[in-house]
Amino acid sequence: MRSLIAALISLMVVSLAQAREEISLDQGWRFIQSDTPNAADILFNDSSWESVDLPHTWNATDATGGVNSYYRGIGWYRRHIQLASQQMNLKQIYLWFGAAGSAAEVYVNGQNAGAHKGAFGAFCFDIRSLVTIGDNVISVKVNNAADPSIAPLSGDFNIEGGLYRNAKLIVTESVAVSPLDHASSGVYVRQTRVSDDKAELEISTLLRNIEPAPVSPVVKIELVDASGKTVATTQAEHLMNGGSTRVVQNLSIDKPRLWNGKIDPYLYRIDVEVSESGNVTDRLSVPVGLRYFKVDPAKGFILNGKPYDLHGVNRHQDFGKKGWAITQADMQVDMDLIKEMGCTMLRLPHYQHSPLFYDLCDRNGLVVWAELCQVNRLGTDEAFAEVSKQQLNELIKQNFNHPSICFWSLYNELNFAGGEQDLKLLNEENAIAHELDSTRLTTAASNRKIESPGHWIPDLIGLNVYYGWYADQQPPDWKSGLDRIVSFKPDRAVGISEYGAGGSVVQHEIPSRRPSTTGRWHPEEYQTQVHEEGWKEMSGRRMWCRLVWVFADFPVANRREGDTVGMNDKGLVTNDRKTKKDAFYFYKANWSDEPVLYITSRRFTVRPEPKTPVRIYSNCDTVSLNVNGQPAGEKSSPDHVFVWENVSLKRGENVLTATASRDGREITDMSKITYDPTSAMQP
Repeated sequence: MRSLIAALISLMVVSLAQAREEISLDQGWRFIQSDTPNAADILFNDSSWESVDLPHTWNATDATGGVNSYYRGIGWYRRHIQLASQQMNLKQIYLWFGAAGSAAEVYVNGQNAGAHKGAFGAFCFDIRSLVTIGDNVISVKVNNAADPSIAPLSGDFNIEGGLYRNAKLIVTESVAVSPLDHASSGVYVRQTRVSDDKAELEISTLLRNIEPAPVSPVVKIELVDASGKTVATTQAEHLMNGGSTRVVQNLSIDKPRLWNGKIDPYLYRIDVEVSESGNVTDRLSVPVGLRYFKVDPAKGFILNGKPYDLHGVNRHQDFGKKGWAITQADMQVDMDLIKEMGCTMLRLPHYQHSPLFYDLCDRNGLVVWAELCQVNRLGTDEAFAEVSKQQLNELIKQNFNHPSICFWSLYNELNFAGGEQDLKLLNEENAIAHELDSTRLTTAASNRKIESPGHWIPDLIGLNVYYGWYADQQPPDWKSGLDRIVSFKPDRAVGISEYGAGGSVVQHEIPSRRPSTTGRWHPEEYQTQVHEEGWKEMSGRRMWCRLVWVFADFPVANRREGDTVGMNDKGLVTNDRKTKKDAFYFYKANWSDEPVLYITSRRFTVRPEPKTPVRIYSNCDTVSLNVNGQPAGEKSSPDHVFVWENVSLKRGENVLTATASRDGREITDMSKITYDPTSAMQP
């Protein structure tokens, strides 16, 4: 059976002409959702197991189906790989996984290759001593059960199990760049000094030699522009014995083209070539975007010497019925919607996201807040601090070269129940972040009172405020609350890291009463009201960021609210990304450079009253409205919200047509409303 399975799985053979080969292991896995005895044994019969490909999660449906509990336990994966003789000849062989939720034990040919804790970081093991020429078996035990040593210990989101990102085999020559530094690339490009006139870079390369004899590899570094032209180069010879060593080199260029956010997300790349005795033994490339930035408490974010307004959304990594097992195509859908809105910034909470999505942010000019998965509370288990620091190392080292990332976040909404012990750990983690990366700023997101001492450990702080939504935060609190926030410490930068409200695309009410946040009635119109009021009060204030919670509805198994059980419905788009809510267009009208004209409440198709307000979002100077072919007037608005009160409806179908112009281009939008006095929508 093993030889039959091996014969059915095709695997690219490494060419001797290539110094490094990365071979996808995404296809051809067997999976069972249980803790199966002896599943790591090389001769174990897995023929009855399910056939799956990566990315894969066993919570794709039960964590999004509105059930109170979803499976949190053990699952096993098995796969065969073939290795040729040339791959075993003085080669380094590594097994790399993009993530496993939440803990993994990896076996190769029945022998333990290593274990990893943490649901969000990549991990990599040296398996050369465990593999043989011909057929080899990889077995992975994955467990997403709650573990007191692994953050997050809790959170308003599901912790899905499985190998939900990609996997690969890395084969290199005996002297090569090492992937064993927390599964990073092994190449770290530090932007020591960047200005409009000059960029100075320090490139640190981690080399590994698996032979005991000393060698003198040459490391050649090239900075290559977007056209493929080499614009700077340096090389150095380094004497090393067996084991690992770091080679640090410097290069600079005059008049660099800067990575300038959405305005010009220009990318260079660093090409690293390792050679020994005249033979190339390794090659790899990492992206580089040259930029300099700071945050001024009074002026906000300054990118490349100029103020750059940071506004955008928070984004979770799930997508529809796929859960966390999303593809690059799914990520592109998200990026396209985020760009359409006109975001300049993304907070990627509450954990390390896929490197593929950070790549998209690099290429599209989105400034990124990247976050450690410490949510709600810190643990008291003796291993908690160690595992959290490991996850912080993974977050920073694996994503060190992404120019989009400007902020490392230490936590979200900690309750500081551990008192001084919590503050001690946060201070240690803040120091680690600065030691690993002195070029970026640290931050955190909090729902505590502004006086909380935990706010002032990182360089910056973001506050999660929900005025108008949660019971203790009322709509009038927007002005008084923000006044207090921005005046509390005028010498420290404060931003808004979360704000928002729930909204159902099938529940409607005009005028909209304040709903119960935990109830089943979440009219879309109330969601837009909260966003209109919040954005109006935040605009023009001294804040370094303003970030909506949340980009898309996302599953939370224990929620019972709105129209869908098991879903947080604060998204600007639905979880399947098929429907853009009215609030999406509110922000598009405020943020986008493209012409916007949108009639709201268009899903409130049948109304019981003969008169109704008509609300339109637009970034045009004036908007005209026609009702059933008759002009209802022209409006102007300083805040992109155009309102016609008491528009008369005829019994039956009514056609609303809006027209406007921008930059010489006329645009229109149309919506239909049926007036039926016998209809009613009740909570």
